[in-house]
Amino acid sequence: MNKKWIIAIVALLIVGGILVYFFFGRNTNTPQSDYTPSRIFANTTIDNTNSDTNNNGNNNNNNNISNTNTIQSKPKTETKISSFSTPIVDNHKNRINNIKITCSRISGTTVSAGEEFSFCEVVGQPSAEDGYKEAHAFVDGKLVNAIGGGNCQVSTTIYNAAKKIDGVEITERHEHGKEVGYIEMGKDATVAYDYLDLKFQNNNNFDLKLKAYINDDDEVCVDIYKIA
Repeated sequence: MNKKWIIAIVALLIVGGILVYFFFGRNTNTPQSDYTPSRIFANTTIDNTNSDTNNNGNNNNNNNISNTNTIQSKPKTETKISSFSTPIVDNHKNRINNIKITCSRISGTTVSAGEEFSFCEVVGQPSAEDGYKEAHAFVDGKLVNAIGGGNCQVSTTIYNAAKKIDGVEITERHEHGKEVGYIEMGKDATVAYDYLDLKFQNNNNFDLKLKAYINDDDEVCVDIYKIA
């Protein structure tokens, strides 16, 4: 074969090989993609999981809070355990005024278990500034007009209501030494601020609550309730 033909054939083979390489050889590799999985989707999956976990935790916490809130102590009840009344025999308007003021100060007073009640401490010293007026009262065994006259009928009524309760100890009480008209001799309890007081000790394991008022029959009434 002519040498020129051989060179021509070799050249054609080289050119053909190059063409085959460019058209087929480069496509033998796995195609590469520019797509990168979105981290948003990946994190969303994780966040959903965490969200469920957190929600479950929050729900559990809410349930715990709800359960805690629903556990409440049993409300205490008030039961009347003693009552006493004394008739108003001197219905002078000033005396009635004084009794009403004192009853309003006594009503609602709570004597806790183990504590002592003091009439003078609760009511305080009667004064004209507080609305008290002059009315009949025994002072040193004499009947006189005094600011707060009528208070002794309230203290007497409290005394007789309190002494009927088991576990209540009368720790201070004084008699008028004179007939007062609204109760028998020896059953009264006179008071004078910072001088003569009515006191009793609540030795029970429950609280006591006092209510004082004038009823429709013109009587001074004292009710004592057990709070338990």
